[in-house]
Amino acid sequence: MASNARTDGHRWRFNQLGGFDQVVIDSAEDIRHLPELNQKLWAALSCPTTGVEFDRHTLALLDTDGDGRIRVPEVLAAAQWVCKVLKDPNELFERTAGLPLASINDSDDEGAQLLASARRILENVGSADATVITAAETADTNKIFAETRFNGDGVVPVASAEDAGIAKVIEEVITCVGSVPDRSGAEGIDQDLLDRFFAEVTAFSEWWAEAEADAANVRPLGDATEQAASVYEAVEAKINDYFTRSRLVAFDTRAAPFLNPGEAEYTALAHKTLSSATEELAAFPLARVEADRPLSLEQQLNPGWSAALGAFRDQVAVPLLGNVSELTAAQWDDISSRFAAHSAWRARHRGDAVAALGWARVKELAGGDTHATITGLIEQDKELAGVADAIASVDRLVHYYQHLDTLLHNFVSLRDFYSADRKAIFQAGTLYLDGRSCELCVVVSDVAAHSALATRSQTYLAYCDCRRRAGQEKMTIAAAFTGGDADNLMVGRNGVFYDRTGADWDATITKVIEHPISISQAFWSPYKRIGRMISQQIEKFAGAQDKAVEDSAAKGVGDLSAKAQDGKAAAPFDIGKFAGIFAAIGLAVGAIGTALAAVLTGFLGLSWWEMPLAVGGLMLLISGPSMIMAYMKLRQRNLGPILDANGWAVNTAARINIPFGSTLTGTAELPSGAQRSMRDPFADKKRPWKFYLFLVVVFAVLGALWQKGYLGEWWSQLQHKTEQTTTQVAPTPADPAPAAPAEAVKPAS
Repeated sequence: MASNARTDGHRWRFNQLGGFDQVVIDSAEDIRHLPELNQKLWAALSCPTTGVEFDRHTLALLDTDGDGRIRVPEVLAAAQWVCKVLKDPNELFERTAGLPLASINDSDDEGAQLLASARRILENVGSADATVITAAETADTNKIFAETRFNGDGVVPVASAEDAGIAKVIEEVITCVGSVPDRSGAEGIDQDLLDRFFAEVTAFSEWWAEAEADAANVRPLGDATEQAASVYEAVEAKINDYFTRSRLVAFDTRAAPFLNPGEAEYTALAHKTLSSATEELAAFPLARVEADRPLSLEQQLNPGWSAALGAFRDQVAVPLLGNVSELTAAQWDDISSRFAAHSAWRARHRGDAVAALGWARVKELAGGDTHATITGLIEQDKELAGVADAIASVDRLVHYYQHLDTLLHNFVSLRDFYSADRKAIFQAGTLYLDGRSCELCVVVSDVAAHSALATRSQTYLAYCDCRRRAGQEKMTIAAAFTGGDADNLMVGRNGVFYDRTGADWDATITKVIEHPISISQAFWSPYKRIGRMISQQIEKFAGAQDKAVEDSAAKGVGDLSAKAQDGKAAAPFDIGKFAGIFAAIGLAVGAIGTALAAVLTGFLGLSWWEMPLAVGGLMLLISGPSMIMAYMKLRQRNLGPILDANGWAVNTAARINIPFGSTLTGTAELPSGAQRSMRDPFADKKRPWKFYLFLVVVFAVLGALWQKGYLGEWWSQLQHKTEQTTTQVAPTPADPAPAAPAEAVKPAS
């Protein structure tokens, strides 16, 4: 049933679906006036971007703030923008895969820019003559911008430079300070990286200029100073140690034995395999310490330091002092003073990011105009920012053109959910289990959290773990059972789940939330409960009796064995006790028969038309309360808690009534026109209803006889005869033997 409502001149239409009014959106005017629709009439106010069967890229485009949720303002912004840049928004309802270029509103400035960008995209991907652009073409940005020199993102890759020298500088910038990705997919540089690089170039140049200004002190060996300084620093501490020890021995000769390696140190080395790399040797002095003795650079040196001292002689001592073979303390102080200025200059180093390029290359970069040249290239690229942004907007428009209608029919209303030929975006697929197919299946990330709220939906839910590809892919779903019964739905049952792409998953029930499924299930549930109770009681009684018989038999055998060993005869059969037992059985049979006779007599006393009413009334008395409770709960089934538990903000009571629920769960039915043979060689035997009827009649007759007193009189006579027989069979006890006469006591003689 549809109703109309007017808001600021627009006439809205509503359909009564799922127990609430759902707005109908099927025209361009409906989309244009969507901001005027009161949010209290929206089916949902927000939904997550995960766990829904909707195009992922479109969701990312709609989620403008990137918070992982789609809200009303974002939907409204998308709807208004689409209406602005399309000539006829009615085309959205066609749900076509491609956007015709003729549909773009080129009378609008933004639309004209979109049209130009769309044509450029098609040209770049090799489809310049196409009249329709698809999402596949707009998604490949690398291909779109691969052949373009500038793309408006402010990033300049090496390929953007036509001059080889400029290209080399861009490569050096990337090597020294890093890169950022260009829209084409290549690595490039932006203005920040370029400025950082040339700031390093300037700092390095200024630092190096200090050395050139005082070259004699800072760089005493010219270009060889840096290498010589490394060699000098490698032996500096050890040579200082040698001359300090020498001065100490000159101060007091008694220190000499202590400042040279002693017998203990050499003894520790005696059993080791020695080489110049032995660690203990490095701790020894460079040479034997004597008062004021020069350090030989060629002979009598510690093997662990001979190589380092040889490099020091060749690269430091000889270039500074001439061809010397030994080094005095004064000469060492002179060399140290020369490298002190160099060390202080190196401590003030700057521009380390470009140091690897070398001073000559840095000096060339500092003196050229490459900084300004590359800045100009970046500015040229930025000038096309509008075109490039429009290319991104084309991608947005293509996706909205294809999918926005679907979102509106699952957000503003739940039209797709209540449509027979479509599925809502929250329906993950179909579960086949226990001869049924469940269409309302939602993906669940946390079963405990979801079930805590979903139980308020009054819907029977089965949570299933789904696996495919040998368990490498896993997910959990909650399936709603709205048809059939719950007799065979239990944890551990297996089924198959088909997702929206048609892929099949192994599904296993891990948890169920029990609620009524149907009225028919509620009708039979009391009888099933009574049957289960009787079955359980019979099993308990049979088990107890079986144990009692075993215990009694074991005890009887034990008693007989004991009496046989004692030579005593077994006790005679007590027919009186047997009669008492038989009497008790007779009383029970009589009571049952009396009850059945009373019921049967009362039922047969009814008129023919009252008999079916009596049967129906009895069944209604038994099944009525269960059916009434089930009916009330089935009327309360609600989709809202199931979706709210998944992060939705459902704004209405979306009912799942009995007729609609029957469409969400299909039961097994034979195809129309199928042939069916009723001959089953393995079918169960037919129940002997004639025998059951005979037993009922027997019990009824016995009850009637007992009620009239005939059965009691017969039983009394049977007891009297039994007593007489017992008296005749029992032997008469023998008279006691007379006592022997006492012998006279003879007196003693």
